[in-house]
Amino acid sequence: MNYALLAPEITLAIVAVVILAIGLMIPKGPHKGMVPLTILGLLLTMGVTGGQFAANVHGTFLNGMYYADNYASFFKLLFLTAALLVVLSSTEYVQKLPAHRGEFYALILFAALGMMIMAGSGDLITLYIGLETMTISFYVLVAYLTEDGKSSEAGLKYLILGAVSSAVLLYGISFVYGLTGSTVIAEVASSLGSSISPAIILALVMVLVGFAFKISLIPFHMWAPDIYEGAPTPVTAYLAVASKAAGFAALTRVFLIGFQQQVYGGSPEVVLAVLIAVTMIAGNLMAIPQKSFKRMMAYSSIAQAGYLAIGLLAGDQAGVKAVLFYAMIYVFANMGAFTVATLIANAQGSDQIKDFAGLARRSPFAAAVMLISLLSLAGIPPLAGFVGKFYLFSAVINQGWVSLAYIGFVMSMVSVYYYLSVVKTMYMEPGEGLPKIGLGGASKFTLFVTMIVTLFIGIYPTPLAQMAISAAKSLIR
Repeated sequence: MNYALLAPEITLAIVAVVILAIGLMIPKGPHKGMVPLTILGLLLTMGVTGGQFAANVHGTFLNGMYYADNYASFFKLLFLTAALLVVLSSTEYVQKLPAHRGEFYALILFAALGMMIMAGSGDLITLYIGLETMTISFYVLVAYLTEDGKSSEAGLKYLILGAVSSAVLLYGISFVYGLTGSTVIAEVASSLGSSISPAIILALVMVLVGFAFKISLIPFHMWAPDIYEGAPTPVTAYLAVASKAAGFAALTRVFLIGFQQQVYGGSPEVVLAVLIAVTMIAGNLMAIPQKSFKRMMAYSSIAQAGYLAIGLLAGDQAGVKAVLFYAMIYVFANMGAFTVATLIANAQGSDQIKDFAGLARRSPFAAAVMLISLLSLAGIPPLAGFVGKFYLFSAVINQGWVSLAYIGFVMSMVSVYYYLSVVKTMYMEPGEGLPKIGLGGASKFTLFVTMIVTLFIGIYPTPLAQMAISAAKSLIR
């Protein structure tokens, strides 16, 4: 057993435990030292992971139960980047919490650790352990504002619905084990071959339902709006970007390696295409009437899950590359928008779209970042979101799903309407009597990074595209 393959996970686990211990031991106070320590731990883990990606490390642990390849490393870098941006953007927000500030950062790290395990899992039980590590951390993070009724309600709802979806997924895994005698994904594929039976279809449906909840595909999206609205704003951002990407990381490996012959080219592929189409249409249409920014972004994230799933439907290297590329740029665009929302919540204690009134005068830089982030999510050139959607739609068109690409294009244009409603509020509403928005150093840095990356990748996507291609090739040879 080559434990060096697990170096990123071991490093992050040690950092998370140390952060948790320090948070429990030091007396109540500002906990300002926790932020630099958390950032240092994340950067160290990113360095180890980046080293593995650059060296094109490819190996298995415990006879295929765990993979260390560029596909897993790419997603690990994504999760760590999301965690780093969340920590930076939430510095001022966390300082206002009445208690348990240190534990907040530890839970962010434990959630990232669970995501990393999901990305590298070559075994369904290992995948489930990673999923629960992530999800349990989010149960606590969502309900972190103990004196806020909405946060407590959101945490309870997420706990109940998350437990149900996990039970369905675990039952599906038990069916797979009963049919094949193994939970190792590669062995499941060789055991099933091209056979299809009612029992196999049932197992496949349960696995899909379990993951569809995590990535909020319709009709398994019902949890997202309430949980996004009730959770602390930085946690909402983390849920929207990293948790969704983790679900896709695991689902893509399971479908393309374990159930490739059962999913693609048959009726399950058609069912998945219908789910994707409905998700893109309903997600965008339900976002239009929303008055709460976080609820609007919840429905937007549902639609974004539909776009990402297009790459999964393509089922080839181009599709996987598109999923990887879009998932990464989605982190920066979404974090830019939610960082501004966090600043608004700090200053005004609300997350309604009307609270963004006059932001262009109160904080021109924050308004500019919000504008760029929302236009990127809508897929407007020359921003990164346009390139990402181009890759996704091209991949699915090459597989013959032209109608699905048309739906995605039309719904992207629909999304411009509700994104621009926020822009209209920022630039055209007076916002008289509303406070100025103060930008701390960490928040300003986060806004700057998200804006520059979104602009740079839109103009010059080659470096990220090459990384995505390398990662896709390590999954599909």
